[in-house]
Amino acid sequence: MKDHDLIDSAVEERLRRLESQVRADKVMVAFVAEFSRGKSELINAIFFASYKRRIMPASAGRTTMCPTELGYDADVPPCLRLLPIETRLQPQALMEWRLVPEKWTRIDLDVNNSSQLASAFEKVAETRRVTKEEAKALGFWHDEVPEDNPLTDAQGMVEVPKWRHALINIAHPLLKQGLVILDTPGLNAIGAEPELTVNLIPQAHAVVFILAADTGVTKSDLAIWREHLISEGDDTDSRLVVLNKIDTLWDALSTPEQVRAQIARQRASSAEILGLPESQVIPVSAQKGLVAKVTNDADLLEASQLPLLETALGQGVMGQRQKILRSAVNNNIGDLRLETGRVINIRRRDLAEQAQELTGLRGKNISVIKVMRGRIEQEQGEFDASGGKIHAVRSVHLKLLREVFALLGNSTLKAEMMQLTKALRQPGIKLGVRKAYTQTFERLRAGLAKAQSSSGDIHTMLNATFRQLNAEYGFSLQAPREPDLARFQADLDLVERSHNQYLGVSNVLRLAQPEFADRLVRALATRLRVVYESALGEVELWNKSAASQLDAQLRERRRNFGRRIEAIERIQEAASGLDDRLNEIQLQEQSLDQLDTKLLELTSHLINIPTVKQDFASRVSRPAALSAN
Repeated sequence: MKDHDLIDSAVEERLRRLESQVRADKVMVAFVAEFSRGKSELINAIFFASYKRRIMPASAGRTTMCPTELGYDADVPPCLRLLPIETRLQPQALMEWRLVPEKWTRIDLDVNNSSQLASAFEKVAETRRVTKEEAKALGFWHDEVPEDNPLTDAQGMVEVPKWRHALINIAHPLLKQGLVILDTPGLNAIGAEPELTVNLIPQAHAVVFILAADTGVTKSDLAIWREHLISEGDDTDSRLVVLNKIDTLWDALSTPEQVRAQIARQRASSAEILGLPESQVIPVSAQKGLVAKVTNDADLLEASQLPLLETALGQGVMGQRQKILRSAVNNNIGDLRLETGRVINIRRRDLAEQAQELTGLRGKNISVIKVMRGRIEQEQGEFDASGGKIHAVRSVHLKLLREVFALLGNSTLKAEMMQLTKALRQPGIKLGVRKAYTQTFERLRAGLAKAQSSSGDIHTMLNATFRQLNAEYGFSLQAPREPDLARFQADLDLVERSHNQYLGVSNVLRLAQPEFADRLVRALATRLRVVYESALGEVELWNKSAASQLDAQLRERRRNFGRRIEAIERIQEAASGLDDRLNEIQLQEQSLDQLDTKLLELTSHLINIPTVKQDFASRVSRPAALSAN
């Protein structure tokens, strides 16, 4: 398209966004469990069995002490980055700390050395001892709920995680495809980090909730499920429950049929308690699955039922990502085909007009040719004079757009967050906090609705203006599709639901602490900023599409005038110039036909890429070192 001057700024921006989305869009799967449910062992079995040993720490007791993300970024060498727990004492949100790499402790990883990897990953289990006052400031001690507090040692010190967040960058085949694994610690650690609960987990495309088969759904499991993983209106299709440690039910005194019946009862009971269909509860033995992969024992692997979970993840989660990206490619490439087709048709029409004009000159004398040149120059002058009208249209358009930009701008969001912070900073237990949140989201939704209404007015104006310009100047302008802000309303609903889970009775005492309330609002602001910036980006691209379409057709029209005058000049200079120019026009028409065919071929190739089934089990078995190559 660049080679043939068919790309304008809006098309280029759309293609750049599409490429970025295809390259960088991530699918996050959150692994959530109370302590000692075998979560780290499950991650080892799925992702690291090719190393023939445990890579993530998975010993008895508490292993993962801080939220850990496993992903792949080609621009960053394999490494483990750790954010110190002390950053909780500072006002920056977790997302802001991601932009300050020098504040993270970094450990380079050797993907060919399993011992070095395992040693490095043990860091996520590190703890440190602090005073009760420090633990309280960090969010791990609450005088009002002593039963939830960690144990104190003989010196009155409290054990807390050493790190607030960990990022692991490693070239695993699935991670290279865009999968991100979020490994979360237990209930206390989840509750102490609002950003984890209100940002990372709700935004995960899928949640794998891990239970122990021998205990089923315990009280603490149910608390995590109800408070952090499910709420009214949530899509439960993205929730998978793993009933882990089924090997504990493999009783030598029971027949295989009795064992299967016991697992089936536990599966049915768990599904009923959690309100899920049984098909979304998958019995697994992560430990036996890992052993089976390490020892190449096919029978044990089948008995562990790990391949069933891998299939659910591979075809469900990664398949969903492919569906989302396919839709984005189809929509954008379809729009691109329409816009470039419009420009090619304008060029065809201009060539046809030139051919007709020049054919009419056959046998005419020089004076007639001179008159024709004068007429072309007069048309050009009239067209150039119309610039004032087009400029006026753009001024009105930009004035209306500024109102939309103000509604979706950072200053509007900042004002709302300041108002909410003020309500949360009221001393004591805040019984009206839910009302303050509700009012905030009502105002945000009203602002989005007003922005949608204003964009509708702009779209109506554009349609009328483009029709007028098409009639007056022979353009083929078509107003681009109005931005759909309804999906951002849905995003607001999701954010509100995830925050409302924090406003229940169980968190009343936490919310009474100003520093905790501040962290909650900062987490909210971070997520809302993403929603508003995305909405603003949609409006900006829509505006650019309308403006660049007009610019492209103005540019084509000016070129057409130039080509017509150039043709007349050549005819005046040489008698043979007329036939030469007509032959050139014919060649240009053939070239346009070839170009149109080539663009159709290329865009069809992009739109009709065959669906690729995710072979999860084979991909997860390949060593990271091989995938790096």
